[in-house]
Amino acid sequence: MVNISPRLRQLMQRGSAFLGAPLAIVGGAMTWISERHLVAAISNGGGFGILACGSMPPDRLREEIKGTQALTGKSFGVNLITMHPDLDALIQVCLDEKVSHIVLAGGLPAAPAVKKVKDGGAKLICFAPAVAVGKRLARLGVDALIIEGTEGGGHAGPVSTSVLAQEILPVIRDIPVFAAGGIGRGEAILSFLEMGAAGVQLGTRFVCASECIAHPNFKQAFIRAAARDAVLSVQIDPRFPVIPVRALSNKGSLLFLDKQRDVIARFDRGELSKEAAQLEIERFWAGALRRAVIDGDVETGSVMAGQSVGMVREEKPAAVILEEMIAQAENGLKERK
Repeated sequence: MVNISPRLRQLMQRGSAFLGAPLAIVGGAMTWISERHLVAAISNGGGFGILACGSMPPDRLREEIKGTQALTGKSFGVNLITMHPDLDALIQVCLDEKVSHIVLAGGLPAAPAVKKVKDGGAKLICFAPAVAVGKRLARLGVDALIIEGTEGGGHAGPVSTSVLAQEILPVIRDIPVFAAGGIGRGEAILSFLEMGAAGVQLGTRFVCASECIAHPNFKQAFIRAAARDAVLSVQIDPRFPVIPVRALSNKGSLLFLDKQRDVIARFDRGELSKEAAQLEIERFWAGALRRAVIDGDVETGSVMAGQSVGMVREEKPAAVILEEMIAQAENGLKERK
């Protein structure tokens, strides 16, 4: 287990107590990547792993939770998408399997979903892209927030982590707030803790953990990439809004533009309803991500990555990644004296 100085432990105390983990470092939920092996490795290393449910049906999620519990006796959470048609059943699976923390992502959760999580005894975490949203979630009874900046991988908002932290951390103090997006070193973790964050969430940094099941091609793409290679996808028609996705620039990025053009042309010809056209565009990334992560197609697949990808230089165990980041944070503390 990682050794932590009294000062760093004090800075992490609120987040650690909330998570039930020695380190207030959360492994962000990444579809196809954050499955039982990586999640267990992060939790066993002292952090807090989160399973990515994605589009799993309830029975599949139950199997993945049980598989994770077989690999670790430590705390971990489950990330559920609010738009999932079986959300209520997925929440029940988490409660049945005694999952301690549930993350509701992908939009503001409905009050009944919040109530179900809370009544079931799990702690609820949600994402807050702005102060007003954070305050509203706190009033709803959410137990903790994650503020994720545009530097992060996958679906990303328009505001940087540093700006969100300055806006939200001084204002929302009643519940723990975890900073996320673009965090790749311990010095950055330290800075957010000193600003008032309860802890941090990292995704990109754990993709090249040796326990991660991502295809070797996917990991090599991360190791070769620079920060500037992780770019946001482009929306070409305001009639069909697209939540930007940050991924390594490749042929797949161009294919997404082609997909939008094709779908919009079919809509204009009356061949698709607006709803069907929007859904077809949104579904592009789900298939493209699987091709990259599982099949190793890093040319036409979606290699979702945050800008901290430039700090990923080799494959190593999750526990070693955590140890290195804590050592960097400790060095940062020493330099402040």
